Amino acid sequence: MKLLRTVRFDASDARVYEPAAEPGEWAVSGAFAFQAREPADVTGKAHQAFANGFFALTSFGWSTFAVVAEAKEAEVTGAVDALAGHLVAVYGAPDIAAARPAAREEIDFAAELVRDAPINTVFTVRRTRDATGAITEEFRTIRPPSAEPQHARIWTIEPDAT
Repeated sequence: MKLLRTVRFDASDARVYEPAAEPGEWAVSGAFAFQAREPADVTGKAHQAFANGFFALTSFGWSTFAVVAEAKEAEVTGAVDALAGHLVAVYGAPDIAAARPAAREEIDFAAELVRDAPINTVFTVRRTRDATGAITEEFRTIRPPSAEPQHARIWTIEPDAT
């Protein structure tokens, strides 16, 4: 199964999100975090998370970019369990058993989103609310290079002239 992992290309996430995700965490879209919030209450760093963030499943922080990665079944199960625990602790789910189906639905949505994308494809999200308050998401991708070689030398190291 393929899922999303957070990735950080520079230090900007640490400045724009509270909290910022660590690189390499499993991630989901995260729209659920704003479903019950009034749009007027989503300001500052929370608004940045709403507009452009992926929700990380270890730190429960936010990341601007996520990359497609292969996930083993044990990792998928761990991601579901972590999100289910978070849904109980923060969002009022009555218990883990009740939260697990919702967590699995979030993981399955992420898996479906990246199903046909090559490993290492970078995803971004743009999230908005329509006139009725419904959340809409638009995902964009940056695909990895497909031609060989995938890496090009941009400099050489030469010994000092003494």
